[in-house]
Amino acid sequence: MPTSNATLAPRFAPDCQAIGSFLSSAVGEGRVVGASALVWQDGREVCFENAGLSSREDNRPFARDTLVQIFSMTKPVTGVALLQLWEQGKFGLDDPLYWHLPEYEYLQVATAIGSDGNLVLRDPLRPPTVRDVMRHTAGFTYGDSGEPADNVWNRLEPLSADNTLAEFSERMAQVPLLADPGTRWIYSAGVDVQARLVEVLSGMAFDDYVAENIFTPLRMTDSAWERDRADIDRLARIYIADEHGSLNPMPREEWLTPNFYGKPMTMGGAGIVTTVDDYMRFARMLLNEGELDGRRILQPATILLMATDMLDPRISMEDRMWLPSKGAGGFGLNVFVRNSPPMSAEENRGTVDEFFWDGLPSMLFWVDPRQDMAVVFATQKVPFDNAMHHDFRDAVYGAEYSGVPPE
Repeated sequence: MPTSNATLAPRFAPDCQAIGSFLSSAVGEGRVVGASALVWQDGREVCFENAGLSSREDNRPFARDTLVQIFSMTKPVTGVALLQLWEQGKFGLDDPLYWHLPEYEYLQVATAIGSDGNLVLRDPLRPPTVRDVMRHTAGFTYGDSGEPADNVWNRLEPLSADNTLAEFSERMAQVPLLADPGTRWIYSAGVDVQARLVEVLSGMAFDDYVAENIFTPLRMTDSAWERDRADIDRLARIYIADEHGSLNPMPREEWLTPNFYGKPMTMGGAGIVTTVDDYMRFARMLLNEGELDGRRILQPATILLMATDMLDPRISMEDRMWLPSKGAGGFGLNVFVRNSPPMSAEENRGTVDEFFWDGLPSMLFWVDPRQDMAVVFATQKVPFDNAMHHDFRDAVYGAEYSGVPPE
């Protein structure tokens, strides 16, 4: 990541027409019901394109002010919140987690299910650190790994919408680890542990902390976990692709429960409802090394830390779950980090030093410091569609983009 815009290499101009054509074709081919894309480069908006409908049932267009549920694109916001407290000296990245959340002191690793039906447990080689929690190397689960520890996860349901973050954390601490900390990259509820850390270290409810310290200073006035029922009229419907590719609306209760039913859970790993413009303000802050419109959120060195690959090279590709499918790179603090140019036509286009994350309903954003560019792509389709992200990135960069701009 460059230290100032003056050091940036020559840049290209995104092809807005190609982006618009891609969105229109994705809608026309039935890949999505609706979508939009916003591109910011060289200090200004260069593209906004949209196509299709946010609600096919209500014939509502996928408009500039359409609200979207961003799911895991919440994770970088949570990381920024926790790193603000790190800058204040509230904790060290290599502190054992239990120093700040004592319920995690006696974690064990589940290695098998014994002949008696009970888990076979052992002590970990070391306790997980806060850094482990931020880079998905703590050994935690998300409950869908198929490994022995998931038996406890399924019984306790830590991330039930009816739990508070404090209740989540107490239950999560009873779920055994899948592996020794630092030995595998395992996508997990660790970011929800981060949200609980924010609460404990700040003395504030997590969503209140984020509103006061991120949303308000960045003027993200249309972003929150809990939304008013009146907002449903702007909320994009989530569509589920069946085995034939047909898109069917998510059942109403499943769609609305996280944000509109007054549930106590405010996840660190998901849950924000926002617009492309609001989330772009967050992305622009990251692009601008922690500051936007005179309001500093993080120091430049902290953004650089966040966007630096922190995975131990000894963690093999086989021990990184599906992370290699994101491209040639590794993982920093709550974001993927590209450290090599695309190696083949099948790999998603992108630039060395880019960092990003995405969300379950095929949402995507990235920050490309070498091209002084940030991009937000919004749609609401599950299961997650990485092939669509590949094609969208081709539209933004061109299919032949090398990933290393000329110096």
